[in-house]
Amino acid sequence: MWVWSKLSAVKWLDAWEERFYGNPNSVINEIKGGKSIRVEVYCEEEKEALEIQELFGGSVRELKSRNWVAMSAPKVEPLMIRDRLVISQVEVGEGSYPGKHVIVVPPEMAFGTGDHPTTATCLRLLVDHSAKMDDGWSFLDLGTGSGVLAMAGKRLGAGEVQAFDYDPKAVEVAALNMKRNGISEIKIFEEDVFRWKNKKRFQVVAANLFSTVLIEALPLIAKWIENKGLLILSGILAEQWNEVRATAEACGFDLIGHKKIGKWVTASFHAS
Repeated sequence: MWVWSKLSAVKWLDAWEERFYGNPNSVINEIKGGKSIRVEVYCEEEKEALEIQELFGGSVRELKSRNWVAMSAPKVEPLMIRDRLVISQVEVGEGSYPGKHVIVVPPEMAFGTGDHPTTATCLRLLVDHSAKMDDGWSFLDLGTGSGVLAMAGKRLGAGEVQAFDYDPKAVEVAALNMKRNGISEIKIFEEDVFRWKNKKRFQVVAANLFSTVLIEALPLIAKWIENKGLLILSGILAEQWNEVRATAEACGFDLIGHKKIGKWVTASFHAS
């Protein structure tokens, strides 16, 4: 048993929670004094811990005995998205969910499984809006992470799907998840949202990014979406929602609706 750990300022708590959400072997503890936190991930193999260290720094050490608190987390039940999608962390038997699309996303290292409130709400919006569109709609997934939104879009009838992330490990994990689910028609690549040279417009764009990134990136996103296209924004902290909304509207987007779950907001807009 190995453990990766890192000290961080408490102001980054939300970012760490979102990054490791769905990983049952992750633990975040506040250090006495309230200014710092310790983030830990318990791993069966040293290689997995070292890969996390390569991404985020921190330290790796071997444990002589298992941390049964971290390793005995309750099994996470499949996430049911309306009557169309099932997101499972483990393989399920064929025919287990008749009439539904099953997507398997195990908790690979530091990438979520789809059940974080920001991702789950994006999935629900994709289900709702895809029901109103003819098959073959084009879809762009910005900050794809585990690739779950891109795969869901494909299963829900999207034609061309492109997905990228600035983190090369995320791209590697997303590609593995697509292979695991037998989905080969998605263009997945490493890219920075502020450096991408793109001239194509998409009918649906999803951006599950932090508010500070969204605010700066929205003028670019406006160039990548068709007129009357659908924009889904998530990863927004509630206290930053008004600024994100104002920026989106200044970029020509009309609010359809938004939903707050806990401290997170997810919203959908039409491009005008």
